[in-house]
Amino acid sequence: MSYRLLIADDEALEREGLEWIVRNQMPGRFQVIHAENGRTAIERAEEHRPHIVMMDVNMPGIQGLAAIREIKQRLPETKFVLVTAYDYFAYAKEALTLGVSSYIVKPAKRDELVGTLEQLVQELEEEKRKRMDELKLRDKMFQLEPLMENELSLMFMVDQIVEADARLLSEWLDFPLEEGCALVVAFPPDIRSLDQRKIYDSLRSFVKTNGLPCIVSSLIDLHMTVFLHKRSELSGTAWLEHVKKYGEQLCSFANRQLGIDIFVGIGSEGKEAAGFRKSYFEAVIASTCSENGGTVCHFDELKQGKEMSAREASKSSADSDGLHRSYVTAALQRIREERELQTLTVLDRAKKYITERYTEEVSLEEVADYVHLNPHYFSKIFKQQFGDTFIDFVTGLRIDKAKTLIAEARLSLKEVCYEVGYKDPNYFSRVFKKVTGLTPTEYRTQIQ
Repeated sequence: MSYRLLIADDEALEREGLEWIVRNQMPGRFQVIHAENGRTAIERAEEHRPHIVMMDVNMPGIQGLAAIREIKQRLPETKFVLVTAYDYFAYAKEALTLGVSSYIVKPAKRDELVGTLEQLVQELEEEKRKRMDELKLRDKMFQLEPLMENELSLMFMVDQIVEADARLLSEWLDFPLEEGCALVVAFPPDIRSLDQRKIYDSLRSFVKTNGLPCIVSSLIDLHMTVFLHKRSELSGTAWLEHVKKYGEQLCSFANRQLGIDIFVGIGSEGKEAAGFRKSYFEAVIASTCSENGGTVCHFDELKQGKEMSAREASKSSADSDGLHRSYVTAALQRIREERELQTLTVLDRAKKYITERYTEEVSLEEVADYVHLNPHYFSKIFKQQFGDTFIDFVTGLRIDKAKTLIAEARLSLKEVCYEVGYKDPNYFSRVFKKVTGLTPTEYRTQIQ
């Protein structure tokens, strides 16, 4: 990679001398830009965005340290080298505060200049690697975030809540459990004929850009749930009105952008996992309070009879309980079915990955990472599905392949060992005997 190097010095001979050393000792490594004073250095830095700046301390007009300060504000990732004909220590304190990486005393020695630039290039490359790793991690987290949100949502929705797991997931997702409520979006039946994935993704994106910390469940039986974190500055009526307005905006968006009329139910405020679960049940009930699409109903108002007739309001709590429990039962059954299907799909992908690479150094962690699962969890569900541990499964593939190759009699036993993924013939022989009861030599003799 070619790096941009800005040399700022009021002496043209000094600039040209530095460039000559750079071009001869480090050919093709740098694109060199010149600046004859501090003001020009700032202008050239803005134009060319150099990776490294070599700045003379004393120049006409804007001095070197002042120019560094100005450039640093605009290009914080740039590396700086101070060039001085004087005692550097007089400038050391201020230079350190500006992030100056090193200094060179005039006249610059070739080895010192090259060594300094090599060190800065290594730092730049290491920082680039770190940024790439961070981007990969962020990309992976971005892909995993909906899965973690759905997992936490399910913890709120089901009867058994493992408080420690819910707390851990909430920390990873930066979703505090102190106070908040549930909002259930119920879709009309005719959504089944539409692109449900597109509708879900659009609504999820709208919810996520609204400004409130929230997590979103998957789409289950024409319902999706949004768990909202309460903002500290909102309380009582203000929070109630804010959430209702939030629901109205969601209804308006669904009608305007997606052409569907949704029903929105909002549960009362709750704390911790149990409180969110109670709010969720209330939101399920509230989402059924009207037959007119585009309606928002808050459970607190439902209790006060604002959204129901007197006859409906007088129904027993057992009826209401049966309503949301029947939905939850159906939803949980759907969840189980979806999870089983997802698990099988993931394990099929993992199995295919292993069967294509079992003759290489494939590890459990590598395969788990390929299917985006925690290694411990992957190991557990892999054994449940296939009846073998990951190691036993890979070993079985290798030994089956070895038996086939031995029967073909084209390769020596040592070649068979390497062909199926083992590097040590003695270890291969021990594993082969453990699985088949015979050494490779005994097996060859027996089948001949």
